[in-house]
Amino acid sequence: MSASLFVVILGLFCCSKESSQSILGRPELMGPSVALVKSIANFHCKLEIYPKNVTILLQLFKEGDRGKELGFYTSLNGMVANFPIVVKPNHEGNLECVAKAQNNSDIEPTVSYTQYLKVLEPVNEAEIVVGSGPKEFFEGKRLDLYCKPQAGNHVSYTWLLNGRLVSPSRLRYVFVDEHLSIYGTTSEDSGSYICIATNHFNETVVFSSNSSEVVITVKDLVSIPDISFTVLKEDSHNYSAVVACQTAKGSPPVTFSLYNRTELVANTTVDDRNATFKLPLVLDRPMGWLQCQANNGDQIEYSQWIPLEVVPVGGPVTMHYDYEIGENNAVIDLRFYCKAAKGSFPRYQWFLNNTLLRGRGSFYYVVNQHPGESRLLLSVGRSSAGTYHCEVSNSFDNDTTISSKRLYMDKEVLNRFPVLVVAVVFGCFTALVVLVSISCCIGGIYRRRQYGEKTLLSFEMEEMMTAYEDELDLSEYNEDADVLNTASGAEFDQASEASVDEWPQIEKEKKTLEDEPVDEP
Repeated sequence: MSASLFVVILGLFCCSKESSQSILGRPELMGPSVALVKSIANFHCKLEIYPKNVTILLQLFKEGDRGKELGFYTSLNGMVANFPIVVKPNHEGNLECVAKAQNNSDIEPTVSYTQYLKVLEPVNEAEIVVGSGPKEFFEGKRLDLYCKPQAGNHVSYTWLLNGRLVSPSRLRYVFVDEHLSIYGTTSEDSGSYICIATNHFNETVVFSSNSSEVVITVKDLVSIPDISFTVLKEDSHNYSAVVACQTAKGSPPVTFSLYNRTELVANTTVDDRNATFKLPLVLDRPMGWLQCQANNGDQIEYSQWIPLEVVPVGGPVTMHYDYEIGENNAVIDLRFYCKAAKGSFPRYQWFLNNTLLRGRGSFYYVVNQHPGESRLLLSVGRSSAGTYHCEVSNSFDNDTTISSKRLYMDKEVLNRFPVLVVAVVFGCFTALVVLVSISCCIGGIYRRRQYGEKTLLSFEMEEMMTAYEDELDLSEYNEDADVLNTASGAEFDQASEASVDEWPQIEKEKKTLEDEPVDEP
């Protein structure tokens, strides 16, 4: 039994040894993960399990491309294969080592695990390409810029505008690889653009290339122009209107056109955003309606219409005031208002004790915010006491000056109750006292009259009751009250019946007496 078992074990050992000699193990591929283009990269392939006395062919391929061999090596007795290759851009990807027995098709080939090779080509000669059209355009359009290096891969891009870094923005600045898109451009996007292309080798070596400058000009569209005019006095009888047209924004040159209704009066092209036109003018006469048009090449904007009419100042000139009360119910700030009844271009002047007040002083401030009115702001104190008035004249000449009434003002006057207020309060109090007095008098008379009437009536009623009690003193009789009442009622009925029966006889006698002649004396 033991001899047969030994033979079986010996047979299995021999078969196992023979089988192991016909099997290839999985090769192991080793080499760099990053390599520069045109550099030499060494890859090694090692086979641990292989049949004895069999020549093994080790080959290096790019995964998926067995038709193009990158290197090969013939090995005996487990020698390590070495594959030196000159790196090209198309070598990037997964590499693998294939082991197979030469001249023995019974042994199955084996393949190593893949190893990724990153091929880096240093960046070089970057330049900017404008993909959206011309380099000068009006605001609102989209700008597309591309950074194109002549060589390089695995590149990151940085953009500079006038030397400052352009940061990505979800709404305006969008970066996709080498592409920069700017949406809703404005004049702030104008300037010199530079792109910087960069790649890294092993995080230690940096390759970069700066493009040349590309100048982009984003032009502002003109805004709605403002129109106004002033009056110029040429001599005692001749006046002119100086019309000003201007826009708040708009890249020059800007062409301004002036229209009077549908008639073109004049136009001019300027290198800024302001233009003036001079027109003849007759005072106190309507001379049409004016409008400015502005255009800088992409669109036309229109101002509002204004009447060309100048009315000289005229009276009366009114002046009033209001004030603010402080913590102690005392006036602390005072505001005067001055306004002329008419006038297109009034000029207001304020006076304190006939001294002209200009601009701002220690206790006052002249405000001319509206052409139709002027204000004088005062802080109430010793310096501001005095007589105030304002004068109005035309801003374009001094031929007519109209003055307001003069008003004296100081701290005591302001904190004193006005005469009208005192009169009203006193009058109301007096009227209230009179009404109360009248009401009291009327009430007293009414109560006295009511009391007197009641007393007289009460006295008469008492006398009547006394007399009746004397006549009908029931205490003297002992008859029953019901019997007395019954008897009285019967007697009344009998008297009534007798009277009714006797009435025809009385009528007959009366008629007889009327028919008898009357003897005259």
